[in-house]
Amino acid sequence: MTHASNQPMKPGYNGLFIPGPTNIPPQIRQAMEIPLEDMRAPDFHEFTMPLFEDVKKVFKSERGRVFIFPASGTGGWESALTNTLSPGDKILCSRFGQFSHLWADMCHRLGFEVEVLDVEWGKGVPLEDYERILSADKGHTIKAVLACQNETATGVTSDIGGVRKALDAAGHPALLFVDGVSSVGSIDFRMDEWGVDVAVSGSQKGFMLPTGLGIICVSEKALEAHKTAQMGRCFLSWEDMIKTNDTGYFPYTPATTLLRGLRCALDMIEQEGLENVFARHHRLAGGVRAAVHAWGMNLCAKEEKWWSDTVSAIVVPEGHDAAQVIKRAYEKYNLSLGTGLTKVAGKVFRIGHLGWLNEIMLMQAIGGAEMAMKDVGIPIELGSGVAAAQAHYCETA
Repeated sequence: MTHASNQPMKPGYNGLFIPGPTNIPPQIRQAMEIPLEDMRAPDFHEFTMPLFEDVKKVFKSERGRVFIFPASGTGGWESALTNTLSPGDKILCSRFGQFSHLWADMCHRLGFEVEVLDVEWGKGVPLEDYERILSADKGHTIKAVLACQNETATGVTSDIGGVRKALDAAGHPALLFVDGVSSVGSIDFRMDEWGVDVAVSGSQKGFMLPTGLGIICVSEKALEAHKTAQMGRCFLSWEDMIKTNDTGYFPYTPATTLLRGLRCALDMIEQEGLENVFARHHRLAGGVRAAVHAWGMNLCAKEEKWWSDTVSAIVVPEGHDAAQVIKRAYEKYNLSLGTGLTKVAGKVFRIGHLGWLNEIMLMQAIGGAEMAMKDVGIPIELGSGVAAAQAHYCETA
């Protein structure tokens, strides 16, 4: 058996350290290895109704409502926009990485009036600018504010509670939409406390599943806005979902196999404890950051307040190509590292540290990255990052 490249397969596991899809735990794989089932069976609701409620717990929401689409996070973005807004509505957003850029691009393509704040890549949501613009919008023409909690392209985490404070300080009624695709289930997210109206996530990151589910949580305010929203929608319609979800079913064929995996993932998160999940991610990320500093290199995130606990984007020294590091790691060491996207292409490589993983797994990523960098001529001392990460993990155990 060979790879698609016709190169012989190497023994051992491939190291998957991109920021999603993430590693799937064996128990989740087993939960999905079942015969296909009747999604209209009389007892199917006994499975789905508790599932909806338990997903809400990961978003830290009691008052919200969950929708699970056979889609990705991108489908969740579109669902948020088309179910709450009307043609020509004004949206405020910021662009500081590839995924915040893509969400803004979607807004343009759907025909909204979009005020985009361009921020240096490596920084996060510009809270002061948000508050200034919202305070100046006396007629409340801005109908929605977008924020990316964790910008996967740059390894930047933004302060969503701070966005809520900006809205409140301005006395502005705009809806707050948050991209939590690479944060929900890994980094603390507080749907109700922060007054988030639509939170978007996906199955392939903190939920530890294959790609294929767009998971969103929706506030009562957003559900009320849905009643008068005039955007066209069909497949992603909340109205259709509500009618059928209320009885435990779906308006079309759901991804039942993934739903069974989701049930297992939620049980695993509950068993570990959500706060413990957050603490584990913070500790594991600290080891990666210790390694980066030991290499004498920098994160793309400009300040500590923006450091992400789910992905580190690592800037290679001037004159070196991060793409060569990624290529060498993959071809020689069976290690998948995240690539740099658009503005940071060739400048950074990324280590994803989210989902189902532990210290030893991350030592594989750190050690492999060291070898790949050394191979392509980046002047680092072999073992320096490994030792720094080891020290961090020993000291914080």
